[in-house]
Amino acid sequence: MREAAKVSKYGSVMQISGSDFVREVSQAPQDVWVVVHLYKEGLPECGLLLRCLEELAVKYPATKFVEIISADCIPNYPDRNLPTLLVYNSGAVKANYVGLHSFGRRCTPEGVALVLCQSDPVLNDGQSGSDQSQKAVLEGVRWRFIEKVVTEHEDRDDGGSPSD
Repeated sequence: MREAAKVSKYGSVMQISGSDFVREVSQAPQDVWVVVHLYKEGLPECGLLLRCLEELAVKYPATKFVEIISADCIPNYPDRNLPTLLVYNSGAVKANYVGLHSFGRRCTPEGVALVLCQSDPVLNDGQSGSDQSQKAVLEGVRWRFIEKVVTEHEDRDDGGSPSD
């Protein structure tokens, strides 16, 4: 029952302010991964990453996704570093990703998910806290990424026959 209540708290990207940061990120429950999107209004790259995060937040409702204007979080944070993702667990930064290049040539939800899960089981579907569930989530992320790449490759095929 407690697990179901925790899952229902998330499922979207929550806007926070600088004064909310400690409560919402640093003091989040220890078993909750928090993905922080540092952004600036009007930057297309930030909008693209946000759309990916919104999709991931729905798929992985036990992972907490928040966004904060970069200057509210880190005074004088350079715009050239945006968007930036910070990944927290147990009050500590576990990973950071600066710029869209961190997520491959095309920033897709599948690519972002794959990067987020490379070193730790950041994404959580809320089904269970077991290692088996975490492995299932990671396998699902990998499968969706491969499926997306194959589909895009087939869509780009110009229909010509390969040269011998």
